Amino acid sequence: MNGESVNKMASKNDKMILARDILIVDDEIPNLKLMAQFLAQEGYQVRPAEKPQIAIDSALAQPPTLILLDVRMPEMDGFEACERLKQDERTRDIPVIFISALQDVQGRVRGFEAGGVDFISKPFQEEEVLARVRTHLALRNMQLHMEDLVEKRTAEIKKLKDQIEQENIYLRKEIEVKHKHEEIIGNCELVRKMLSEAEQVAKTDSTVLIFGETGTGKELLARAIHNLSLRKDRQMVTLNCAALPATLLESELFGREKGAYTGAMTRQIGRFEIADGSSIFLDEIGEISLDMQAKLLRVLQERQFERLGNPQTISVNVRIIASTNRDLARAVAEGRFREDLYYRLNVFSVTVPPLRDRIEDIPLLVWAFIKEFEKPMGKAIEKIPQKSIDALQQYPWPGNIRELKNVIENAMIISKGRILQLNPPVGLSLNLHKDLKLEVVERNHIIAVLNKTSWRVSGQKGAANLLGLKPTTLESRMKKLGITRPK
Repeated sequence: MNGESVNKMASKNDKMILARDILIVDDEIPNLKLMAQFLAQEGYQVRPAEKPQIAIDSALAQPPTLILLDVRMPEMDGFEACERLKQDERTRDIPVIFISALQDVQGRVRGFEAGGVDFISKPFQEEEVLARVRTHLALRNMQLHMEDLVEKRTAEIKKLKDQIEQENIYLRKEIEVKHKHEEIIGNCELVRKMLSEAEQVAKTDSTVLIFGETGTGKELLARAIHNLSLRKDRQMVTLNCAALPATLLESELFGREKGAYTGAMTRQIGRFEIADGSSIFLDEIGEISLDMQAKLLRVLQERQFERLGNPQTISVNVRIIASTNRDLARAVAEGRFREDLYYRLNVFSVTVPPLRDRIEDIPLLVWAFIKEFEKPMGKAIEKIPQKSIDALQQYPWPGNIRELKNVIENAMIISKGRILQLNPPVGLSLNLHKDLKLEVVERNHIIAVLNKTSWRVSGQKGAANLLGLKPTTLESRMKKLGITRPK
């Protein structure tokens, strides 16, 4: 944009100019008053100053939009005053127009080097002054407007950047949670509740007691809790308490010295010592003897123990996660489990639901196991008949997820095509659960029918019609049995 077009825009849009504050500096009082008077008549806000230092102080206190600065002044010339103004960030960008009778090129170069943008010759003509003032005010206001836009855009960009960062944080958390729970498959309400409880306790060092039947995935939940904890950088140490006789369990937990007992040919570090700084998972803790329970209680209370054959006390920093398929409260009442140990373990409990209570997750689990077996078996499954899924959902699964996995593996072995035929186990598994409560069987059957009808209750193709019930009766039974549609 050239000067002429800026002048036209300025003269046409004078009322739109954002700032019209002009500081005039001249030690010659008549000239100062004359220029101030006619600029004020043109609608500009004028601040006259007789001395350069007064002008500098005024500009720093309240920066003007434009400065008209005389060159020849006794205390400080205009070039020095301009240089001082340009050294301060508050006045650095304010355009300075010199007022001078100097016509030599050297003087004008000196002015531009000092930071000036233009010259007005003395004696000045009002038309020239107005033209230059309008031009530079228009340019300055355009600059201020652009700076304001840049500031706003920068703020918007920062806001968007912060928003994206927050979204990324959220996504990272979502990915982290999914990654930490990748071994736990399911989306039913009971599983979501279980995972929510696990996430709540994970960041603490509190002892966790996991309840659940055999094959429900208690160790997977323990691993998920560990992986979400502050101890995740160290591997969790595990021990199945039911897999070892009492004579070996103590040395496995606390370690032994060489010669501690007959057959102890080497020194062994115990699981608690290995788990120092990490977590230890004691699976099936309800199976340990009363004598061992007393020794374990001390570790929970003091985090101290001794290796077999060595009186030296060892202190550890271990987070304890235990699990059981027993009713420990009942075991306490029957004298088979120490009450004090029970309360030490049961600081925070999480229950892993049996598969029969989460049959809506069976299709997810089935496909997960199929994906697990496809590659090593060199097979690709594309479809499972709905009748197979229905059959699986009506089976009580006494062996829970472990039993379901075995069924899928067996079916994958004998399958010859891309359609996988699945049948629930027969014989022993059914006999194990011949005393299954009627309420459980009814609940499973209703859920299986609801899944078949895509959870449609009423109508010709609704679950109520298939069950031979009125829709209101079915809804009442669903409420009583705690059946809700999965989200």
